[in-house]
Amino acid sequence: MTSVRRDRTDPLAGEARARYRRILRFAAWHLLVTWWFELFLPRVGLRRLTERNRAQRMRRFAQRFHGLAVELGGLMIKVGQFMSSRLDVLPPEITAELEGLQDEVPPVPFPAIRALAEAELGAPLEAVFASIEETPIAAASLGQAHRAKLLPGNAEDTGLSSVVFKVQRPGIDTIVDVDLAALRRVGGWLSRIRIVSNRADVPALIKEFAQTSLEEIDYLNEAANSERFAADFVNDARVTVPGVVWERTTRRVLTLEDVTAIKITDAVSLRMAGIDPASVAPIFASVMFDQLFTNGFFHADPHPGNIFVTPYSGSAEHPWKLTFIDFGMMGEVPARTRSGLRKLLIAAAARDGKGLVAAISDVGVLMPSADTAELERAMTQLFARFGGMGFAELRDVDPREFRDFGAEFGNVIRSLPFQLPENFLLIIRAMSLTSGVCSSLDTRFNLWDSVEPYAAQLLRDERGNLVNDVAAQVFDAAAVALRLPKRLDALVSKLEDGSLQVSNRRLERQMARMIGLVNRAVGTLIFGAMLVAGSVIRADDWVLGNVLMIGSVVPLLYGLWSGRGHL
Repeated sequence: MTSVRRDRTDPLAGEARARYRRILRFAAWHLLVTWWFELFLPRVGLRRLTERNRAQRMRRFAQRFHGLAVELGGLMIKVGQFMSSRLDVLPPEITAELEGLQDEVPPVPFPAIRALAEAELGAPLEAVFASIEETPIAAASLGQAHRAKLLPGNAEDTGLSSVVFKVQRPGIDTIVDVDLAALRRVGGWLSRIRIVSNRADVPALIKEFAQTSLEEIDYLNEAANSERFAADFVNDARVTVPGVVWERTTRRVLTLEDVTAIKITDAVSLRMAGIDPASVAPIFASVMFDQLFTNGFFHADPHPGNIFVTPYSGSAEHPWKLTFIDFGMMGEVPARTRSGLRKLLIAAAARDGKGLVAAISDVGVLMPSADTAELERAMTQLFARFGGMGFAELRDVDPREFRDFGAEFGNVIRSLPFQLPENFLLIIRAMSLTSGVCSSLDTRFNLWDSVEPYAAQLLRDERGNLVNDVAAQVFDAAAVALRLPKRLDALVSKLEDGSLQVSNRRLERQMARMIGLVNRAVGTLIFGAMLVAGSVIRADDWVLGNVLMIGSVVPLLYGLWSGRGHL
């Protein structure tokens, strides 16, 4: 940003300044509107007016931001996608409006792509590839992809012929720097507003977003992510990953094996290939669960454009594979968070609202000061009414019921002090996209049908010595509880007829020892209190202080004698 401001004659610098100012003007105007309606008018007695139009204002803001993001591209589309998943911070009118924001923009003309690629690779494209298609197969806000053929020598060395050549959009580094600078400025404004700072750590959110964005425009990072993901599934017949051509890869250029196949949501093509779309959904869900709850390294952008179904004739058991691409946005789940997520999954499978809230606390989402009683009640109602329903069943529910419950549940969520831990946003995004893909594959798909067996498997996998011990104690307690009614009935009968006799020498000795320990503890405690009190008072009242200090010996001796007598 600094270098852009120095060169006043550079047209790119002028565009960067104009972009920066436009983002700030948009943010400043809507912050002013929010201040007027949410802070000023309520203070002058017009709260009802602000509440009456709040939903409409929020929706209008989201629509305007949607238009700005599509026009500017760059990180603004990513910001919109980021905002759409912040159910913990933003009202549903905003998240719902931005939910459909797609990362698709008009392609960059090929001459500009050629110039950047040749500068990165240090050679004309004709000296690098046997051929390259100038029409892109995909164009996004940060880069675009073209098909190409490797030269015979390279093809022989790598074992690949057809590749996908991915190139950053020219000038994207400057755009990202400008957008992040604007976001940091807006974040500074927001952090000074109490109603915002009480609900979210805005600078921390922007820092997390910035880290994810900078990693996404580093293609060397994406290539490394691809190989790490492939290593996680190297022995899994369900998953395949494109190979990386490292000799043709830089920070701004990425060359991968061309693994284009059937788009995962293309039901017509799947059926033509003899693949039942409904059979793909549970496999895809299971693979995503493995990433989140077992491997701890997951694809954070599993939308339909990033997953193919590849027919495979080499195995009767697995006649097709899931092929993942685009590893720019990846998430990592720390071991502690992964353990909490497993508990969360198990609680969800058991429809245990209280257990689910406890697991959410373990993950670190809820602040220690959070009063979870209302959330537990809301989760219990959620499971009681909608738990276990598939997509088709949910469509038959009265929409007014959804709205009423959503409003109540949203109010509970927004009233609680919580902040999503690092990478948790990506977890939510991954699970949301997984659910959407599975429902599009099979309208009758029920996510619970995949969650429950996976949760059961997690329980079996984690059943170590500790779990066995706990289980044994539970069974013992259950056995005692089953025998308890008969024993109580017999005990009451003996009490009534006066035939109850208690004679247990061992128990008597243990009780005597316990009484002795208590006497010793009490005597020692009184001794200490009198000694300390005497030493403090002695400075002002020498006589009383000495009396207390000398008198403290009495309870000490009593405790020692009493304890010895029962040991």
